[in-house]
Order: sequence, then C-alpha cells, then structure tokens
Amino acid sequence: MNKKILILILVILVVLIMGIIVGVTVLKDDDNITQENENQINNEEIVSDEVKEENTQNETNEKKNLIVYFSQTGNTQEVANIIQSLVGGDIVKLETVEPYPEDYSTLSTIAQQEKDDNARPQLSTNIENIDEYDTIFLGYPIWFSDMPMALYTFLDEYDLSGKTIAPFCTSGGSGLSGTPVVIQTKEPNATVTGGLSISSSNASNSQSEVQEWLDRIGL
Repeated sequence: MNKKILILILVILVVLIMGIIVGVTVLKDDDNITQENENQINNEEIVSDEVKEENTQNETNEKKNLIVYFSQTGNTQEVANIIQSLVGGDIVKLETVEPYPEDYSTLSTIAQQEKDDNARPQLSTNIENIDEYDTIFLGYPIWFSDMPMALYTFLDEYDLSGKTIAPFCTSGGSGLSGTPVVIQTKEPNATVTGGLSISSSNASNSQSEVQEWLDRIGL
C-alpha cells in the first residue's frame, strides 16, 4: 500500500515538473513573439518616418513657377501660355487701371509719352502670394526698344530678391533690347537668366524656340 502511494506521489511530481517545464517554454516563446512584434512595429515606424521625411524633402525641393506677363496684342500671351504648358506653375496677366487703346497709332503715342515721362502706370493686377514662388517668368512686348512702363511699375512694387527671373519678350525684330540688364538693375538681389526674344509673327508657333531656351537656362 505504501509503495502504491509512493508511486502515485512520484507520478504527480513528474506531472507537475513537466507542467512547469512546458509553462516556462511557452512563456519564453511568448516573450520571443512579443519581442519580434515590437521589433517589427519599430521597423515599420522607422520606415514610415523615413517615407515622411523623404516626402517632406521632396515638397521642400519642388520649385514653384509663376508666369507674369503684359500683353496688348496677344502675342506675348501666346508665348506665356506655351511656357506654362512646358514648365507648369501659375500664370498672371498684368493689367493697368487705365486700359491701353486698341488703335495702334494712339497706342504708340501713349507708349512713347510714357517712356519719355518715365511714367509708372498704375496696375489693377495684385499678386498677394508672390513670395511663395521661386522662379518668375517675366514676359512683355518691346515698345520703343524698351519694356512697357507697366513692367517698371511691377518691378518697383514687388521685391523679387532671392528669386530667379527668366525674361521673355515679343517684338517686331528689335530683340530683347537690353531689357534683361534693366531687370537685373531693378532687382539686384535676384538671379536674372538669359532672355528669350520671339518674333511677334511667330508667337503662336514658338514652342520649339521656347523649349530650347528653357533647356539653355536650365529651367
């Protein structure tokens, strides 16, 4: 009888010891799984942070373009639209409070008088968020070997320091007439690229010329 009891006790002890061993093993496995899960979560968080940082960096590096132009007959507007189609960005037409006449003879008289008087025609266009842009494409026709005086008003009113200014113009054959140098003088803390001159008669078909210019100035 005593022997049977002893055997029973031994069996119970063996079962208890085996249960303890199994329990410890399960706990260790659970610890390993928990650690693996924690490591996986940490790795996912690191990857997520890296992706967010990369996206933020890309947004920071993305340059914003603004095409600003003055156009009386529509030729400069044609070129401005081509530039926007190639580089993207926003586009703004400069307009004066007092509109210019459509009659060529009257327009010429007024334009010449404004130049002689070094006038600053008041602009009705207001660009409130110009500080957001990195590159300003600045377009205008050539009037009497110069920019229209409305462009001088624009350059007087807006500080383009730190920006890149890419000038383009349309003319009957007088080219840029030294206007990029004038723009640099008016905006000494901006970077003025080489300019683009398009013949007024070819404005609507100037895409290849515009693309060559953009390639040349790196924009």
